[in-house]
Amino acid sequence: MTSTRPLDRFRNSGLLWPLVAIVVLLAANAVVRPSFLALRFQDGHLYGSLIDILKNGAPTMLIALGMCLVIATRGIDLSVGAVVAISGAVTCSSIVGAAEPGSAGAAFVGMGTALALCAVLGLWNGFLVAGLGMQPIIATLVLMTAGRGIAMLITDGQIITVRNPTFRTVGAGFLVLPVSILIAVAVFVLVALVTRRTALGLLIESVGINPEASRLAGLRARTIRWTVYVFAAICAGVAGLMISSNVSAADANNAGLWIEMDAILAVVIGGTSLAGGRYSLTGTLLGALIIQTLTTTVYSMGIDPQITLVFKAVVVIAVCLLQAPKVRAALLGRTRRRHAPPDPEAEPTARQGTQTPTEPLVEKVAQP
Repeated sequence: MTSTRPLDRFRNSGLLWPLVAIVVLLAANAVVRPSFLALRFQDGHLYGSLIDILKNGAPTMLIALGMCLVIATRGIDLSVGAVVAISGAVTCSSIVGAAEPGSAGAAFVGMGTALALCAVLGLWNGFLVAGLGMQPIIATLVLMTAGRGIAMLITDGQIITVRNPTFRTVGAGFLVLPVSILIAVAVFVLVALVTRRTALGLLIESVGINPEASRLAGLRARTIRWTVYVFAAICAGVAGLMISSNVSAADANNAGLWIEMDAILAVVIGGTSLAGGRYSLTGTLLGALIIQTLTTTVYSMGIDPQITLVFKAVVVIAVCLLQAPKVRAALLGRTRRRHAPPDPEAEPTARQGTQTPTEPLVEKVAQP
């Protein structure tokens, strides 16, 4: 009996179906291309299709982590894609305008300036949501609309290319594994430690479940909501550095386009409710990997990239349905009824149970 309890907890945690989805996608790729799962070590670097999935999915993982905490507080952030574009635009413009564009100092100044501006943008979102009480979808839609225009103004509508080895390390560098993967893993571990080993995670969940009750209980609900929006913007800023560094250019028009939708889908696939409250960082990470694996699958199978969104929609709907309580209860109920052995004594017992209380009543009524 004890051995089944961890399995039951795992099933109820919401991580089972995302894992199944990843395994199915990887198996499909391995069938189409047998070398898909192969890894090779060359010049101190680890290469392979699995490494490419992790590397290309690192920006989505980062943004999804920030989005997870925002959604846990009963909010949402539609502006992260625009923040990605602004981050890359500010960094590349700063590097190009520096006295020594190829120096490490120019790269650090540009990246620091970009992340500082991203934090300010997060403060702006937090001010609209927590300070003024605007609906999160409306408040962040403002920056989603204006942010990409700001990035276009910074780059003057041009694609700015840079040649800076230090900056390129962020998105295309290697330390055995790609640096972008190491950054994403480090942020995940840091967030997990802070939210699960301290009271902050419980406070975030309480704010998401009932903000007014949390405020009356003495929690600084506004400060917590403000903080998660700033964190989400910084995560988007780091993702923007990865994306622009990987191509050594800032494309304000296309960088981070629709990545906010991928982040929201990753959070939902991971089992976090859009209504706020309890959240799953591990599930969010798996959701981001599902989306990136699905994109890689579409490319590797020779499917037209224009219909990638259709495949994403199908997988997301399937995983979300399997996670829905009503669907799971219906499937479990049907399985139990199919495998349950017939009980021949059930019908007589039920009949006796219905007749027993009426017999004494009939006798009492018949007595004079």
